[in-house]
Amino acid sequence: MNNLFIKKGGMRMKKYDVIVIGGSAAGLVAGMTGKSTHPEKEFLLIRKEKDTLVPCGIPYILGTLESSEKDIIPIGGVINAGIDFKQDEVTEVNKEAKTIKTASGEEFEYEKLVFATGSTPYEPKWLKGYNLENVFNIPKDKIYLDEMKNKFKEMKKIVTIGAGFIGVEVSDELNKAGKEVTLIEVLPTILGKAFDSAIAKKAQVILSERGVNIKTGVAVKEIIGNGKVEAVILENGEIIVTDAVVLAMGYRPNTEMAKKAGFELNGFGAMKVDTYLRTKDRDVFAAGDCAAKIDFMTRESSPVMLASAAASEARMVGMNLYNLSVVNSFLGTIAIFSTAIGNTAFASAGVTEDEARQNGFNVVVGEFEGVDKHPGSLPNTHKQYVKLIAAKDSGILMGGEIVGGESTGELINVIGLAIQQGMTATALYTSQIGTHPLLTSAPTKYPLTKAAEAILKKSR
Repeated sequence: MNNLFIKKGGMRMKKYDVIVIGGSAAGLVAGMTGKSTHPEKEFLLIRKEKDTLVPCGIPYILGTLESSEKDIIPIGGVINAGIDFKQDEVTEVNKEAKTIKTASGEEFEYEKLVFATGSTPYEPKWLKGYNLENVFNIPKDKIYLDEMKNKFKEMKKIVTIGAGFIGVEVSDELNKAGKEVTLIEVLPTILGKAFDSAIAKKAQVILSERGVNIKTGVAVKEIIGNGKVEAVILENGEIIVTDAVVLAMGYRPNTEMAKKAGFELNGFGAMKVDTYLRTKDRDVFAAGDCAAKIDFMTRESSPVMLASAAASEARMVGMNLYNLSVVNSFLGTIAIFSTAIGNTAFASAGVTEDEARQNGFNVVVGEFEGVDKHPGSLPNTHKQYVKLIAAKDSGILMGGEIVGGESTGELINVIGLAIQQGMTATALYTSQIGTHPLLTSAPTKYPLTKAAEAILKKSR
């Protein structure tokens, strides 16, 4: 294919079949899946950053990983797939002309366009002092994060505002690096949006025992300092002296450019798309944090942003760029989270019990606590607690939560798959499983099965 054509005035513009804007989880997967599905098409992946980081690994560059270099997603896979890569910033999209312009002054034409522009940290402009020196956020920007980490070397006291997954993990890593960390959360517990209160409290106890000073149920009133952070004032009047503040108050879709181009956004600022991630312009797709989500259970708009969900959406986009070859049977996005505090992992999928009841669902809950090896006397055995939430009348699984060891991350994926497939507690209870002493619970006391059994007993 000769993908050069002449513009007015004699300038040459390169034309691609598919252009992907953004190169993190959604952009990389959309590009490589698209190229694999449509090898005859010419692809361009363009992003502002030279290097992109594994999103979920970002907190760990502050401690465990020691360097951001160990968290880079290699671009080699994209290049080896035959996709053109360009480091540049897209500044304008013209959907009528089907062109994009970049900061370097180049212009490209596309046949299909994929927005994978991700998200940016929320800036609380209402919070006085949010823009003082040494107030940081956690962007997916290697240069920014390297500079922040370098400044932390000379600091002793750090305050983290926001106790979602990023806030908790950043606080734990800074604590491991020898900092005196205070974590502040307005909700009654840390991780309060992902777990029911009893489980969230378990996580809070462990994090506190590891040395993080946790203050929940209180908001930050003001960050103070003479040009540079000196302290944080809480709504209850308490003053916490600190050298730096980390804002971990969530992310917002990076859709300003899409908005300027005339694409419709939802109430969370994400690009509106259909079930195949297409905008109203059927040649333009959006995937990942910049794309709108529908909650799997409530069917309402959801602000969930996960790299795993982004990759799933990107695969759907890549396969369906030119025809709907893969039918999307998803009813919406299932929020599947996991984290680890020390050697204890916490994970959730679907709705929590509290969330289900708040949305009017009549549910039954099943719980079981066992161990993740058998017999329990084996080395490195960890307790494994499973909680399942199911609709009372139908028995359809709606959510699950796990506290356990290293197998927790994979086990929650099993629950997520069960929810996605509409499995009932009966189906899960009678499902076939494989076990091994060093790898799983005993077949006679498998926590997933026993939690499902508890639901069936309550439903009789």
